[in-house]
Amino acid sequence: PALFENALKPHQVVRIFSTFGIDDYKFKSEQRTAEIQKEFLKLGTVKKGANEKVESYNVKQSKIAIGGGGFWGKGFLQGTQTRGEFVPAQNTDFIFSSVGESFGFFGCVILILLYLGLMLRLVFLAERQRSTFSRVYIYCVAGIIFFHVALNVCMTIGLAPSPGITLPLLSYGGSSLLTFTILIFILIRLDADRQMVLR
Repeated sequence: PALFENALKPHQVVRIFSTFGIDDYKFKSEQRTAEIQKEFLKLGTVKKGANEKVESYNVKQSKIAIGGGGFWGKGFLQGTQTRGEFVPAQNTDFIFSSVGESFGFFGCVILILLYLGLMLRLVFLAERQRSTFSRVYIYCVAGIIFFHVALNVCMTIGLAPSPGITLPLLSYGGSSLLTFTILIFILIRLDADRQMVLR
């Protein structure tokens, strides 16, 4: 379609194609096809051979780090992948791989259980609200946190493309941390004022 040929930038086309599993679309222009293939290579979603896929460097190093952690992990800041800084963005987008290497499978399960506990607590808070707005707001915050956690974990272990989504309340990222903190502050304030809402 003309939209993919001219209007969208290469990275936007790659995101759309990756979502629908398209990786071998031929454009009218050879240059446009080359640009799209280059973007696919950056993400690691283009086929190299018959059954082999090229993995992006970040995801490959992340999987090595998580696998190297084993069941109990190598210890806090003792991992070879994280100490050697082989995993790029290990404090932001790929922090789950640092947790996996340092604390192993056990630490990853504990972290996911902590997020699950947060989700259950948010559902409990939403259900005790008198105001419809407060209830919907808290469910939205819970949904945002859930999708961020799910996408970040899937991205880190190679089950999803790497869009650069941080792990809520754990990744070092100024805007992400500030946004989630503000969302939770508003949530706490709404919950504190729930008795003042008339039914």
